Amino acid sequence: MHPVLFEIGSFPLGTYGLLLAIAFFAGAALAKRQAKLDGLAPAAITDLAIAMLISGIVGSKLLMIVVDLIGGAPFREVFSLGTLRAGGAIHGGVIAAAAVFFWKLRKGQGLPLRITGDALVPGVALGQAIGRLGCFSAGCCYGTETHLPWAATFTDPIAHAFSGTPLDIPLHPVQLYNTLANLTVMAVLLLARPKRTFQGQIFALYFLVEGLGRVITETWRGDVDRGTGWLGWTWLSTGRVTGLAFMLLGLGLWLFWSRRQATRAGSPA
Repeated sequence: MHPVLFEIGSFPLGTYGLLLAIAFFAGAALAKRQAKLDGLAPAAITDLAIAMLISGIVGSKLLMIVVDLIGGAPFREVFSLGTLRAGGAIHGGVIAAAAVFFWKLRKGQGLPLRITGDALVPGVALGQAIGRLGCFSAGCCYGTETHLPWAATFTDPIAHAFSGTPLDIPLHPVQLYNTLANLTVMAVLLLARPKRTFQGQIFALYFLVEGLGRVITETWRGDVDRGTGWLGWTWLSTGRVTGLAFMLLGLGLWLFWSRRQATRAGSPA
């Protein structure tokens, strides 16, 4: 609703950027709190979170560019200043951050992979929830037209210039749907943690429920130019492709790690 919060001289303070910063600090604080429960070093978690943040920003931009190019958008338009200032594709950020997570822990950061993943993902979900408020403020990732009582109508020309947001048309506030979905994911992870039966279970569960949430909320996405119709199926948008991939990854990690735990428990002392 307010892409630019205020201006200091000729410098505009973007609402999306501010909320992204808040999302990072809130997510990192929750991750450190979860890490302490498993005896992990908070400083190491902070260093890892910063690396994941940087890679997440780059990954979200790259996936947005790739999808736009595949969708046939003109090269000049894809790399225009307005497009590059848009938030990007969130699952590209999650994929890149996950890749950096596995890479850094494989290099040896003094952090066990599965327990560290369990500690991080509730904070990731919280950060996503806050970040989606930034999307709503900027007008990007907008929804389809609706006349429901809670419809959102964007009027700021900046939103249209940066993200192609339809103006003066009531739309599903799908960004807020995603915020609620991500808060639900966070709550599920936090509630499941005390009942964890194997290390890495919360990490795997994140990909399962995050992917499911994205598959569902794609129903109301209106920015169809970002990629639809994969494999010839009109319903299979980029968001659903990545959402289904997340669910498969989560299921695979769950089965692999749970079976490893069962094998170890059944082995003779």
